[in-house]
Amino acid sequence: MARGGRSEKGGGGCGRCCLGFLLKFLAFLQAFAALSAVLYAASILSRWARHHELHIHHLLPDLWFACAVMAAGLLYCAILLAGYVAAETSSGCCLCFYTGLAMVMMLLEAAVAGRILLNEHWIQDLPYDRTGELENLVSFVNNNLDLCKWAALATFATQALSLFLAMVLRAMVSPTSSDYDSDEDFVVIRRPLLIAQGAPSYLPTTADPRGGHPNLWSSSMRQKHCSS
Repeated sequence: MARGGRSEKGGGGCGRCCLGFLLKFLAFLQAFAALSAVLYAASILSRWARHHELHIHHLLPDLWFACAVMAAGLLYCAILLAGYVAAETSSGCCLCFYTGLAMVMMLLEAAVAGRILLNEHWIQDLPYDRTGELENLVSFVNNNLDLCKWAALATFATQALSLFLAMVLRAMVSPTSSDYDSDEDFVVIRRPLLIAQGAPSYLPTTADPRGGHPNLWSSSMRQKHCSS
């Protein structure tokens, strides 16, 4: 039974390592999209600063698009970092935290995509972007619609797969820790019984009042009785 339990724990540890490696690899792939968003927002602000004075009070609402892209990229980087740490440590708390953040982000992305698909005049509902980068981005997407669709689907599929792996890894971590605790309790309970069973084989059955061996004491008493 002990060998079977150890083999099951070894197999579970190997499975957790594989899932953790896949989760870290997917986080590494998604990091390119997150860093691209951050660099794109930084380039917008840099070009604006070359021709205009860039002040903090100009960021909102004049440069809201660049700020939104920057915030989304940084948030994405933070979520990916949490996922990498969760996959590295295989901690239940970290995995729950990453799962919650990933689900919220995917819901927000789905809401934005649904709003764009259902409302043809969605761009008119947004504030005016003085940089003009929003219109340039929309025209680029329209000119490369197939490429952008595949890129969006690949990104969303990678996020969904990362979320699934995190949930599976979280489910594998909990039973292992509970089984380990139950095994420890079982060993602690059985240990006194084993000691109590082995003790009588080493303890003498008869107490020796003179401190010697009981067989030697009985033989000396017989000799004295015979000589007398």
